[in-house]
Amino acid sequence: MLGTDVEILLKDEGMNYIASDQEIDITNVDELKRFAQSNPITWIINCAAYTAVDKAEDEPELAFKINAEGPHNIADIAKQMGAKLIHISTDYVFDGTKKDAYTETDIPNPLGVYGASKLLGEENIRKILKEHFILRTAWLYGKHGNNFAYTMLRLFKEKDEIRVVGDQFGTPTYAPDLAQAIVKIMQINSKAYGIHHFTNEGKITWFDFACQIYNTSKQQGLLTKDTALLKITTDQ
Repeated sequence: MLGTDVEILLKDEGMNYIASDQEIDITNVDELKRFAQSNPITWIINCAAYTAVDKAEDEPELAFKINAEGPHNIADIAKQMGAKLIHISTDYVFDGTKKDAYTETDIPNPLGVYGASKLLGEENIRKILKEHFILRTAWLYGKHGNNFAYTMLRLFKEKDEIRVVGDQFGTPTYAPDLAQAIVKIMQINSKAYGIHHFTNEGKITWFDFACQIYNTSKQQGLLTKDTALLKITTDQ
């Protein structure tokens, strides 16, 4: 999802780039080296991640391999080539107990495998490479990949009633907006290395986000049937 939006923007801005998908395995350092050494690289954008939060509890080895070992390999390659790295991380490195928005100085405390694997990926990058940007984002949605908006659209069509959690707050963030921030960092050749938080503005619950998606879809004629949305608690 994010990688596609970054590539679209790079193309629109007339920037020289090389894009890869799953044909390049970030957990295979030799494969990464061969790919990198065949191309003159000054910036690396890592949008690759294991993002199945719940499934990660059952696949911890795979989650840590992709989210921690992969960034370690990429940072190592970046250092060897004198390239700068932009790496995407997540709000799941925190435990969610803070009432206000998290800042870059807040202490991480992940509660699950996904958050722990992403935090270790951050730490691996910081140990290896000074010239890095770690961008933590949240509730990412967009046109080009699986996300909450598409899930809701599918459920609206399949079900007459949907139960959605209404006591978790977050900031839905549009993937093209994050892509713009990533490309801007490169365009201005920023040296503000370190961890940065990037989301859109405001906060909302999953339930209210689902209601917004439902109402907008109705207005645009995407839905032909009515669906009842029920607010539930996280415990439920």
